Amino acid sequence: MDLTSALQRLASYRAKQSRASADIVKDGELVLRKAGLTKLGDEEWAFLEQLALAAIDTGKLDVADDITDGYAIQACLERLAAKFPESPRVDVLQGIRMEATESSETVIRYYNTLLEADESNIAAWKRKISVLKSSGDIKTAVQELSTLLDTFYTDVEGWLELGSIYSSCNQYTSALQCLSHAMILAPQNAFYILEAAETAYSAADIPLALKFYLRVVEMLDEPPTSGTTPSRPEGPTLRAWYGVKLCVRDLLTSTSTASQSESQTTPPSEKHLKLLDELSTERILAAYSPSSSKAGEGPPLGRETVVKWLENTSSTS
Repeated sequence: MDLTSALQRLASYRAKQSRASADIVKDGELVLRKAGLTKLGDEEWAFLEQLALAAIDTGKLDVADDITDGYAIQACLERLAAKFPESPRVDVLQGIRMEATESSETVIRYYNTLLEADESNIAAWKRKISVLKSSGDIKTAVQELSTLLDTFYTDVEGWLELGSIYSSCNQYTSALQCLSHAMILAPQNAFYILEAAETAYSAADIPLALKFYLRVVEMLDEPPTSGTTPSRPEGPTLRAWYGVKLCVRDLLTSTSTASQSESQTTPPSEKHLKLLDELSTERILAAYSPSSSKAGEGPPLGRETVVKWLENTSSTS
């Protein structure tokens, strides 16, 4: 490997915010061995941060701590701290390094010190919450995250994280409330709506789940234009159609399912539910249609299993 190629790959990883930690460490070590720091200019500091995070991520703490520039060995984080004194970003990087070797109590005390100095240091706040969560102190993590979101309401990732914590504790109603905030802040993000649909289904609010699944389908499943065949659903679109099928099955087979909607969402009429049942079956089968296979490969893998499942599901409708 040559130095120029390594530098180009590292720059690409930074631009794409890629977490290819093993590759970053491999290329980063090459840069250090060949005294490449002198060729980075102002990008040296971004490189040092990138390498330190990747090294911590892969457990190569010696790389995170020691940087060889051809003349001397200096601590990577100390080098950054010297260049950017009192930088909240470098302070948090120091905390992430501590998380690899220190106790959770020690790391939390460190983050508390940072927050006492600057309560708007959201990165330190989030790292503290992450440590609380990983150490099993879910109650305190929820309290801290709730307080953070009271201050930084527009933090979509924070709402998603809080919703995830509630879901892991089977508190699906609270999780849905968090996801509703995320959807308000990012209404065109189909993945957030899909997560809300799946959470509503877990909460047994089937009418609400169906409403969200249909919204995902509306956003992602492109209708065919004149003279063209329908697109093949895949990824989140296919997941949404499976969700529609399950919701319709539940609503058609149980008269009490609709009345159990905590959100008081009104389900479609029986006539429309049966039409949705037919459409969801058609779209799911389209994902496993023979036309989606390459010539000579036969039917797509799993098609027979899916067909049997659909037949069993339809037989209960």
